[in-house]
Amino acid sequence: MKKIYTLIMATLITMLLVACNGSMATASVAEKPKKIQDVQVFTSANIDGKITTKSIEDAFDATGLSIPGNNDMNKPFKARFGKVNYKVYNLAMYINNDLTFKLIKKYPSFGALTPLTMSIWEAKDGSMNISTLTINGMARAVDIPITDPDLIEYSDLIHKALKAAMPNGTFKELNHTVKFPNKTLATNFEMEVNYDGQSPSDFIDDFEAEFEGEMEPLGFLLPNYTNVQEEIFDDRGYTGVYDFYHTYSICKFDVIYPVSKTHPEAGAWAPCSFFIYKKTDESKMHMGFLSVENWITTLNMRDDEEGTKKLREAQGYIEKIIKDMTE
Repeated sequence: MKKIYTLIMATLITMLLVACNGSMATASVAEKPKKIQDVQVFTSANIDGKITTKSIEDAFDATGLSIPGNNDMNKPFKARFGKVNYKVYNLAMYINNDLTFKLIKKYPSFGALTPLTMSIWEAKDGSMNISTLTINGMARAVDIPITDPDLIEYSDLIHKALKAAMPNGTFKELNHTVKFPNKTLATNFEMEVNYDGQSPSDFIDDFEAEFEGEMEPLGFLLPNYTNVQEEIFDDRGYTGVYDFYHTYSICKFDVIYPVSKTHPEAGAWAPCSFFIYKKTDESKMHMGFLSVENWITTLNMRDDEEGTKKLREAQGYIEKIIKDMTE
């Protein structure tokens, strides 16, 4: 009887050790939300104030997600609207160039998520919060398989960065599910290109100068510009496929301010990324961004008349500019 008891105890101890080791091995990755949704919010108490927008940026960078922009929105909000909605509210962009390269190589539409974006804010209870897209949100938005191994790796890297930034954080359960989980809401354009004696670089420089010139007077900001061709493709020897591939991050204070009042997690979609590229063996230039209906649907904004009006108005401006330039 004593031998049987000893054997049972030894077995239980072994099982406990295996379980502990397993939990320790996965401690660096945040537990995923239980509900399938497009936007996720990772939250943590911050009584000692050690979690800051800078510490979050450093954690993401150390994990392999570089931050090309981490913008304090309260400064312009205060100057423009006379008040702010949160003690801390930042919109940041983040990217892993290796995974971005692999995904764009297979799916050029991934430029609409290059770079990815997030909002960082301090809630009224003092907690720090980070909103990002889930793997479901990324896959649906740009119409790529959710089973793609590089997309899965990107999603896992985001969870790892979130846990590194806020080790005691957890995901909030949100009512942010989409009604049509397999439908992309991308807004895309095509334009026949005739260089007419210009080099591809001169052509796109002129086109983008006109684009920027049309956008800025309407209050649009372009906080980030990524020359994907030079910064990502060329560095990996991927040449001769594209004449050019660029992305812009686009933001508008009059849009994000009213939206963020009730939906601070909107930074998962903002600033929105606009891609523009032309493949060498094609005569058409491709452009696109993710429709604001993504915001309205995934953030449950249907009753937010002010926010939805501003979003649709902004999209209308962008569409008109592109149509006028491509006709």
